[in-house]
Amino acid sequence: MAKDIRFLQGNEAVSEGALYAGCKFYAGYPITPSTEIAEHLSGSLPKVGGRFVQMEDEIAAMAATIGGAIAGQKSMTATSGPGMSLKMENLGYACLTEIPCVIVNVMRGGPSTGLPTGPGQSDIMQAKWGTHGDHPAVALTPSTVPEQLTETVRAFNIAEKYRVPVILLTDEIIGHMREAVEMPEPGELEVVDRKVPTCDPSEYLPYKPDADDLVPPMAAFGSEYRYHITGLNHAEDGFPSNDGKLAQADEIRQQKKIDQAYDDIVKVEEFMCEDAEHLIFAFGSTARSAKEAVQKLREEGIKVGLFRPLTIWPFPEKHLEKYVGKAKTVVVPEMNLGMAIFEVERVFKGQAKIEGFNKIDSEPINPIEIMETVRRVK
Repeated sequence: MAKDIRFLQGNEAVSEGALYAGCKFYAGYPITPSTEIAEHLSGSLPKVGGRFVQMEDEIAAMAATIGGAIAGQKSMTATSGPGMSLKMENLGYACLTEIPCVIVNVMRGGPSTGLPTGPGQSDIMQAKWGTHGDHPAVALTPSTVPEQLTETVRAFNIAEKYRVPVILLTDEIIGHMREAVEMPEPGELEVVDRKVPTCDPSEYLPYKPDADDLVPPMAAFGSEYRYHITGLNHAEDGFPSNDGKLAQADEIRQQKKIDQAYDDIVKVEEFMCEDAEHLIFAFGSTARSAKEAVQKLREEGIKVGLFRPLTIWPFPEKHLEKYVGKAKTVVVPEMNLGMAIFEVERVFKGQAKIEGFNKIDSEPINPIEIMETVRRVK
């Protein structure tokens, strides 16, 4: 049978990935450069029995996405930097209440309204620290249009498996570029559904975790399981509690459920890293330029490799530690003024020369700029 190959825009690929993963509810508010995701799903979700709702703003969109997930549906919203800022309060609610959902941030340049049609990578730290309180963060960073599809599926799988909001951090370049995508057949990619309770409804405790994975089974509102959800710290029955020890233990449990799943959640590409004396740490669209830079520099005899995180949070610390003591230099190109570089420095602990290359002028970082940086610092 001939493969179904489509020439998709990156944002369309995100939508196709959501549909493949079983997304049945989308709530959003249009914002450049993510709007095509909403446009695509507004037409395609009703065809698979799903629902699309354009909300009055980003705050309401995030709230509705949480509501869709609580009602038992795989739910998603999409936005860009200014909209992501508005979603943060409700994202914090989803973190504490362990609501599985996917939030797509197609990053653009600048704070405030900034550069709506220009690329940026300045929301890396926002994805981890943007909302308040202690909570685990999961964020994925695809670099190609095919990965926009597959990483969206993976984002849903992680969200559903671990009862956690997952951020898909893409950017304007990948969101708007087009590439050939071989559409996966049904069953070709793993699709995970959330764990649901099997106990008698009278015995159900919505925040009592299973001992192995620390994830509580989640019943859908409207089912025979009746329970309470609050943004306050809560007991296993879901009702508020002012017991500080209980609050501490629960938040530590939420962090631990993600920490102990590192090997399942964290994914990286290591390109020509085996004998590399110099590393380039790059993600998203910048990693595309970095890969070409690696190939060109290799032709010059420079032993350089690309370390590309597809999961930026949790930070791929265990993977990167392999190169501590081996790599002499690490170049970190980013379309921001320096964010991921601090994590790289934390891992290497002064045992390599770390050099950033940063741009926020709405122009992509090109291979030549990365090559010149590597030649200068090696």
